[in-house]
Amino acid sequence: MAPNTPDTPNTPNAPAPPGIQGTPYGPRIDSHQHFWRTAAQEQPWRHAEHTALARDFTPADLVTELDASGVGASVLVQSVDEPEENTRLAGYGAHPRVAGVVAWLPLKDPAAARTALDQLAVPKLAGVRCLVADDPLGRLTGRESLALFAELARRSLVWDVVPVTAEQTRQVVRLAEAVPGLRVTVDHLGRPPVESGAWEPWASHMRRLAACPNVAVKVSVGIDALSAWDAWDAGALERYVRFTAEHFGPDRMMLASNWPVVLLRAGYGRAWGDLAALVAAVCPDEAARAAVLGGTASRWYGLDRHAPGGTAHPTPPAPPTHPAPTTPPTGPSETP
Repeated sequence: MAPNTPDTPNTPNAPAPPGIQGTPYGPRIDSHQHFWRTAAQEQPWRHAEHTALARDFTPADLVTELDASGVGASVLVQSVDEPEENTRLAGYGAHPRVAGVVAWLPLKDPAAARTALDQLAVPKLAGVRCLVADDPLGRLTGRESLALFAELARRSLVWDVVPVTAEQTRQVVRLAEAVPGLRVTVDHLGRPPVESGAWEPWASHMRRLAACPNVAVKVSVGIDALSAWDAWDAGALERYVRFTAEHFGPDRMMLASNWPVVLLRAGYGRAWGDLAALVAAVCPDEAARAAVLGGTASRWYGLDRHAPGGTAHPTPPAPPTHPAPTTPPTGPSETP
């Protein structure tokens, strides 16, 4: 189990450490969460055993959790691939505790995605995503696709994705290199094999992604890993989080709950507290921890422009100020 820190559920409303510069939403931002009403859409990723998720989850539910854990705001992320999802996100995005929204675009069809992009009317729009599952993503570097992602970069919109396979990783790296102005976020630590404790090929994939300076990562646990676990085990995540910190650095890492999906194995307070404790263990520098807990999300997604008194136009992220550690990994061998 991760050690206790001021960010664990033991001190849910602990103030930010002195000297830490917060964001307009406070020093802590949850960079990945969802809302839904079960009757409003099909959720093909939700299976019969996911009974904890078979109910409505609304902003009022989340605010209770944010307050208990001392989190100021969140980034709301799409969870269903359909046009109606953006209508729902538009309603949720107006909530004052939502700092930014990652909307849905049909990225598999660049022409349709460009049309949908021009029609998006989602407040606090910060990024886009579609669920990729096991799609090899071979289309990413086609001419029309490159033009689409270049337009996303021009509008300062982030692309969220979870590349798991070697081919998906290769294609995401190729796109990141071809469109260096595009900010890419790898969700859920790129799906480490926490249930088995395996190391490769996950480590090689993350190393390749980290070599692209326009790729960041969320410290969170996705539904596949949660489903594979028998119970929440923050200790099993430690070496994956440490490796991520060594290769990405805190200016390309952001903490995320993945609420309410995380409820499959842990409550919000426990998940946020345990993940924050892991961050504290691998990022001993106070400023580095502050970046992962909120600063990176604010900068990467340009959340300041949506905050009260924020800038009127998106701006590119500032260059990293905390380089990745150069010490050798202290976790397991990077080979099988």
